[in-house]
Amino acid sequence: MNGSTLPNVRFIAIDDNPLDLLFISEFAKAFPFLQNCGTFANALEGYEAQQYIKPDLVFLDIEMPGFSGLELLRKIRNEVDIAVFITSHHEFAIDGYELSALDYILKPLTEERFQETARRIREYALMKHRAEAYEVFFGNDTLTIKEGYNQVKLSQKDIIYLEAMQDYTKIITPQKNYMTLSTLTCFMEQLPPDRFMRVHRSYAVSLNQIKELRHSEVVCSNAIIPVGKTYRSAIAKLRL
Repeated sequence: MNGSTLPNVRFIAIDDNPLDLLFISEFAKAFPFLQNCGTFANALEGYEAQQYIKPDLVFLDIEMPGFSGLELLRKIRNEVDIAVFITSHHEFAIDGYELSALDYILKPLTEERFQETARRIREYALMKHRAEAYEVFFGNDTLTIKEGYNQVKLSQKDIIYLEAMQDYTKIITPQKNYMTLSTLTCFMEQLPPDRFMRVHRSYAVSLNQIKELRHSEVVCSNAIIPVGKTYRSAIAKLRL
């Protein structure tokens, strides 16, 4: 897809560490679709700024003076389309994803990790921009994806894994990736449980594509998929 069709994503960043705010601002300059609308040193300033700027995206820390980034996001979740946590606290990751954060980055923030997040933001923004093009229909052994006026029929055995992106799900196959306007939970309710397994809040894998099982990862034919803590016991019982 031509990147020129992507609308600007207006963002603010909220963090009590000025160096982290500087990193976000500098790394974002490499992505023209990301429009920096301001950086703020605590949750209260960020909340007031969000109320008048109305950004599409908020980067926010968790531990900040006043009240936390989790508390802030709970207040503004219905007003912000995309939220990304950048924090030193891995123990709040589940809370972040329960608030439908698109990503959860552990500090120190690196340029490479920011690039990965920017890719996810871009994909999500494109999906929102073309939401009508991503209907999916489930058959016995196939998926039919509507892309505008075209329809693509996929065999379920060709799916490598599924990735949740808020209200959308990305389907990864050897030939091409597809976006669908359907949640990962919906996919798992429709797909046969003897062929697909959820391994993470954001990922499900095709069992016939698994090449190696690790404690916290599943190796598929073209990717390494993280395994969430709540799914590890089920993964440990698999036999390849």
